Amino acid sequence: MQSYAAPARALVARMTEAARAAPERAVAYQGAPGANSHVAANQALPDGLPLPCFSFADAVEAVLSGAAGCGIIPIENSLHGRVADMHFLLPESGLVIVGEHFLPIRHTLMGVGRLEQVTQATSHEQALGQCRRWLADRGIAPVAYADTAGAAALVAETGDPGLAALAPPGAAGLYGLNVLASDIADAAHNTTRFVILAREARRERVEGPAMTSLVFEVKNVPAALFKALGGFATNGVNMTKLESYQRDASFTASEFFADIEGQPGDVAVDRALDELRYHSKWVRLLGSYPRARERG
Repeated sequence: MQSYAAPARALVARMTEAARAAPERAVAYQGAPGANSHVAANQALPDGLPLPCFSFADAVEAVLSGAAGCGIIPIENSLHGRVADMHFLLPESGLVIVGEHFLPIRHTLMGVGRLEQVTQATSHEQALGQCRRWLADRGIAPVAYADTAGAAALVAETGDPGLAALAPPGAAGLYGLNVLASDIADAAHNTTRFVILAREARRERVEGPAMTSLVFEVKNVPAALFKALGGFATNGVNMTKLESYQRDASFTASEFFADIEGQPGDVAVDRALDELRYHSKWVRLLGSYPRARERG
C-alpha cells in the first residue's frame, strides 16, 4: 500500500479492510481507487467489494491466495491494443477466465491549477497512448505512471499546477482535484475489454452465446499455423482474436493467444480443438464464459 501516493492510502486501507472481512465478495483489480479497473469492477460485479492492488501481478496473487474471490483485468483496448500481459500472467497462474466486460473509456484531465498552466500529464501508459494527439496538440508532455487514478493521487500529493493527471472523472472528486478538460480521447470508439478471473472454472455450460480463450504453441515446421487453424475454418468456428508472442526472446516457434466463439462440448468446437492439438506442441484452455458483446 505504501507504493500509492499519500491521498490514495486511506482509501486503499478502507477498501482492503472491507475485502478482508468478506474475501469471497472481493474483486481484485490493478490500480488506485477511482481507476478504470475500479469502475469496471463496480459495473461488472456490482455486489462485489473492489480490492485495489498496485500491480497486475498483485491482483492475480490476491485471487490465487484467496484474498479475493475473483479479479478483473484489462486485456485489450480498441485504440492502443494489448494492455496487461495476460499471455504470461494467466497461463502461469493457473487462474481461469469466467467472464468479460467492455468499458467505454473517456479520460478527464485534472489538476490543482488551470489548464493553461499544465505542461505535463501523468497517467497509465495506455491512457497516455489513447490521448496522444490531444496532448500533443496542446504541447503537454506525457509522463507514464502505474495507473490512472494513482496518477491523480500523485498530482494531489505534489500540488504542482504544471502537472495534471489523465484519469476517470470520479477520481477528481476522490482526490480533490479540478476538472481541466473532459471527455478526452483520440477516437470515439475508445473501449477497453476486461476479463474476470477466478481460481475455478465455471461448473455449468454457458447458456447463450459463449466465448472460449486459449493459448497454444505451434510446431516449428512450414505452414504450422495454417495447419493448426484449419479446423476452425472447416468446422465454421469463428476466431475473433489471434495474437502471437514469444517467450524469453528465444526467436523460436511462436505461442498464440486466441478467442473463439463457442465452448467445449459444441461439436464444431471440439472438432476444431482436436485438429489444433494435433498440429500444436500444446494447447491450454483458459476458460469459457458468456459473451458480453457481439463481435464484428
